[in-house]
Amino acid sequence: MTTTGEEHTAARTGPWWWVGWRGAVLDAGLALVSAVECGGEGVRFAHDAGLPAPVGVAFGAMAGSVLLVRRKWPIAVVLVSIAITPAQMGYLMGLVGLYTLAASELPRRITAALAGMSFAGMLIVTFVRAHQSVVRGDVTMGNWFVPFASITTAIGMTAPPVLLGLYMGARRRLMESLRERADSLERELQLLAERAEERAEWARNEERTRIAREMHDVVAHRVSLMVVHAAALQAVARKDPEKAVRNAALVGDMGRQALTELREMLGVLRSGDGLAARVPSVPLAAVGVAAAAAASRAADDSGAGDGPSLAEIDELIGQSAAAGMVVALSVEGDTRGYAREIEQTAYRVVQEALTNVHKHAAGAKTYVRLAHRVSEIAMQVENECPPEVGVGSSVRLPSGGNGLLGMKERVAALGGVFVSGPTDAGGFRVSAVIPA
Repeated sequence: MTTTGEEHTAARTGPWWWVGWRGAVLDAGLALVSAVECGGEGVRFAHDAGLPAPVGVAFGAMAGSVLLVRRKWPIAVVLVSIAITPAQMGYLMGLVGLYTLAASELPRRITAALAGMSFAGMLIVTFVRAHQSVVRGDVTMGNWFVPFASITTAIGMTAPPVLLGLYMGARRRLMESLRERADSLERELQLLAERAEERAEWARNEERTRIAREMHDVVAHRVSLMVVHAAALQAVARKDPEKAVRNAALVGDMGRQALTELREMLGVLRSGDGLAARVPSVPLAAVGVAAAAAASRAADDSGAGDGPSLAEIDELIGQSAAAGMVVALSVEGDTRGYAREIEQTAYRVVQEALTNVHKHAAGAKTYVRLAHRVSEIAMQVENECPPEVGVGSSVRLPSGGNGLLGMKERVAALGGVFVSGPTDAGGFRVSAVIPA
């Protein structure tokens, strides 16, 4: 059973087999009219058959009332109408029965067979009655009248109800098909809307993660260097005023750089919020398209800016060296340009690794290695075991525990491999390989 049929069955409110009370009342009215018609015609039938009139009336009323079950058993109604055709009664029942049969879901071969039987029965009965009328002299139109009257009567009593029933049945099936298609489309749209909501939520989560990672990379490194320089400034303020002035200048420069990067990120976020506030509400089914467009715009915006690149690695290492870290850089292979996201990821990995050295191994000697290979770029940041006592060791830098996780997410997003862990000598190593 189709979905529409199930909905109609569930919505049935009429008695017995009727869908609603309206159909039940209509069938009861038709059955009553048919019973009256057949009962009236039963008087003549009883007279011709030599039976009492009440018997003919009762027989006709009983036969005509069969029309009450036309929706449940249309074949039975047509068969009864064919059976009482020789008695010249049940004309209304024959018309309504053929219409109901043709409009039903029964196979067309059954409809054709019963319609043919009804046509033949009406043709024969009309032919006999017309011939008798001509013989008795009741009709004086000639012998041509008998076949003409029988054929036209048979066609008129059979073809119109069958054709009308076929048309109404096809129309009902078409409407049911369109209703099913509309229901199916509604379910598909609902499913697409749910998937669009999931994609939008996923995109929002990804964007939150990306923003948090960028904020961490921007803030953690700059502020860590500022804290280290502030500690060094405190240590040498009285002993070496010139070095204290240089450290203070470095702290100011790094603070301004951190503020500049934060303003840029907050400006992007603020403009995005303003855009979202100006966009009117859209249908739920369009959320997926909007989310995809927003993600594409975000990707374009992120790539359009002047982000960090491998060309700034020397400056990054110089900042750490100015903060008191002993750091050595070695580059293998021919330096070449990469895609912006690859260079940004490589830069952020080295930056975060140096920040972790400032946090957890202040004063330790650090080695930064870059390897430009045929189809990939590899980077490694390794620090030795930190000294037990030193100026940097007294600086306590908070750690959120998200640095290594952020590096791993960045590298994995580009299809690379990220490995980190302690070394046998007591230091720590961070390694990453990114396909180029």
